[in-house]
Amino acid sequence: MTQDAAQTGTSFGDSTLQGYLDELAAKVPAPGGGAVAALHAAQGAALVAMVARYTTRAKDAENRPVIDRIIVAADIARDRALALADADAAAFTAVGAAYKLPKETDAEQAARAAAITDALLGAARVPAAVVAAADEVVSLATELLPIGNPNVVTDIGAAADAARAAAASSQLNIAINVASLDAGAGAEFAPVLTQIDEIIARAEALHNDVVISITK
Repeated sequence: MTQDAAQTGTSFGDSTLQGYLDELAAKVPAPGGGAVAALHAAQGAALVAMVARYTTRAKDAENRPVIDRIIVAADIARDRALALADADAAAFTAVGAAYKLPKETDAEQAARAAAITDALLGAARVPAAVVAAADEVVSLATELLPIGNPNVVTDIGAAADAARAAAASSQLNIAINVASLDAGAGAEFAPVLTQIDEIIARAEALHNDVVISITK
């Protein structure tokens, strides 16, 4: 969510591309890398849906149930990822607010520390959800490749690349928040961080499969 959007209660989905890029380039705390990661996932899902919709020709009738399911799943994933871009901006704002809490007394210090922990956990959970979205995009794109319309097969590779970027960028955003948590709180994200390497490997393999499919 851009600064202007935050003030009006609108979201990334209501922003113009130019407005979003202007805010991303500006000296403001949000949007940043977390929103970019979520939008990578949204774009990947949109590309999957687009290729699937181009695979609804008469000759694709045999695969139509699978294609229809992929379209529905990709559209849902796109909406979810777009919402995560807004959630990331909100989470980042919450972290900043927690650090600004008073810390003059022992009670204030304890309340501030608890608020910071809660905010950092929230800020790490958003990119963790983006990782899940990226995982789904790669899975849907992989399923689509063998049956997708070959005229737009490169867009499957582009979807994989977008999902890879979403996962890799989320890795950074999880890590920076976890670094400020104690080991116990941060342990929640260990499985997600392990999963990221697997998603990246699958996305790269899918990219290579697309290259092979258009060069053989």
